[in-house]
Amino acid sequence: MEFLRKLIWTIFHLSPKSLNDFTAYIGPHNLYVVLFLIIFAETGLVVTPVLPGDSLLFALGAISANAGSPINLPLITVLLIVAAVLGDAVNYWIGYRIGPRVFTRENSRLLNKEHLLRAQEFYEKYGGKTIILARFVPIVRTFAPFVAGIGKMGYARFAIYNVAGAVGWVLICVVAGYYFGRIPFVQKRFELVIVGIVVVSCIPMAVEFFLARRRAKRAAAV
Repeated sequence: MEFLRKLIWTIFHLSPKSLNDFTAYIGPHNLYVVLFLIIFAETGLVVTPVLPGDSLLFALGAISANAGSPINLPLITVLLIVAAVLGDAVNYWIGYRIGPRVFTRENSRLLNKEHLLRAQEFYEKYGGKTIILARFVPIVRTFAPFVAGIGKMGYARFAIYNVAGAVGWVLICVVAGYYFGRIPFVQKRFELVIVGIVVVSCIPMAVEFFLARRRAKRAAAV
């Protein structure tokens, strides 16, 4: 319970100090395990789409730019790319095996069917490229591989998009965070900047929520 409390606190109060404190609590090697599992779960488990993705990657890059950071940037970048690839692969196979049954149920305590349908629309619009593009769209990122599995997309084709998307997503977010984190203004007001990053990363979700509400109103008016 204490570990969970510290983990939640660290995620929502990311800063060099909070990450150093958490690393001292669990050990440097365990830190990499925890970060790996967060990215894996955010991309691989359709019941955990609210876990941090873009903001966490960006923040890790920014934190690694600070002197004394516990983050080894090349190592964590490779590990999180692997986590993102494995997460999407597991998500695909879950969708492949049980996805059709999910779509036949109107209500589910674990899955939001509206999110599934939105990911399906995204997939129908962009085809296989959805697996790459969805990496940069919260919520859709979590459900896109699940929908690809439901649609029985060929796994070899899926794997190519999966690896390309994971590499692009992690590298862009981490490298952008690293160079952003070297700016003196950011280093002096790191906590405030991280809040801004979280807010910006939530904008796509807010836009998606607004569009979903508007689509629902249009459908009800027909």
